[in-house]
Amino acid sequence: MQALKNDRYLRALLKQPVDMTPVWMMRQAGRYLPEYRAIRAEAGDFMSLCKNPELACEVTLQPLRRFELDAAILFSDILTIPDAMGLGLYFESGEGPKFERPLRTESAIKALSVPDPEDELGYVMDAVRTIRKNLTGQVPLIGFSGSPWTLATYMVEGGSTKSFNIIKKMAFSEPGTLHLLLDKLADSVTLYLNAQIAAGAQSVMIFDTWGGVLSPRDYQDFSLQYMHKIVDGLTRDNEGRRVPVTLFTKNGGMWLEAIAATGCDAVGLDWTINIEEARARVGDKVALQGNMDPSMLYAPPARIEEEVQQILAGFGQGSGHVFNLGHGIHPDVPPENAKVFVEAVHSYSRQYHET
Repeated sequence: MQALKNDRYLRALLKQPVDMTPVWMMRQAGRYLPEYRAIRAEAGDFMSLCKNPELACEVTLQPLRRFELDAAILFSDILTIPDAMGLGLYFESGEGPKFERPLRTESAIKALSVPDPEDELGYVMDAVRTIRKNLTGQVPLIGFSGSPWTLATYMVEGGSTKSFNIIKKMAFSEPGTLHLLLDKLADSVTLYLNAQIAAGAQSVMIFDTWGGVLSPRDYQDFSLQYMHKIVDGLTRDNEGRRVPVTLFTKNGGMWLEAIAATGCDAVGLDWTINIEEARARVGDKVALQGNMDPSMLYAPPARIEEEVQQILAGFGQGSGHVFNLGHGIHPDVPPENAKVFVEAVHSYSRQYHET
């Protein structure tokens, strides 16, 4: 494997000195780029794109050609594991992901097998290997997975939901059944992420998109303890260097201390928490990733730059900050606004790092 030409993203996650604050964007390979939409049309549908390693590599690299990003993130989907478990994933136009066979019974959950990451999910590992080869050491590659709780919401509800009634009914009326599923998913995610690391991912991130819909006690019981189990089981060193782990719970600002206590290297922040407050609470234990409101990218360039400066000032001096949006970039954001954002982070952040 080639040496990294730009490792400031990995260094920042480990709170090591950097020359400027690194930046990447959640969903940076996506629909806001016309070149992505062209490849998506060529692939035919979203999962066909995910399952073609060469096309997945191409869309992973597309944003790096436009912007001076400090990391690439594997182009894939959080629902690859449930798909590999045989639930019949499909996408309804305008409605998002759905499953033909949602999990509603203990017997159905017991019948699930943990997918072999190099077999049923081999296309993901092939994509990781292809991307690493084509990055030629330009920037690090981030691997990722959904959290057990977030994956379970889709698997039990049968798709996207606003109320979470079905999975919460299971959580409160049959907690043992849900814990059986979450434990199986934690094992699956651990194997999946370790396989991504072995294939070449240099950092991994767990997306707990729906952890914030739980009460504090239920978040600990149904989400955080399973992410903690995954962190404990991950390969933390590969290719002669540390493999940093980032945990991100959307709307999880009230639980920063508990997330940081899992042993992760970094905690992702959405835009609903002040980064200065977050650093005061957990910044001595972990790095922080975030946290500009993705909708800020609709603003004029001067307003985007102002927001970047405010967040940088909020974090303050020193390393341990990876600049990102507080969630994924919106599909209708002008690419030129994303460019303003990335360039602003680099230009305004140098003053916060000793040379």
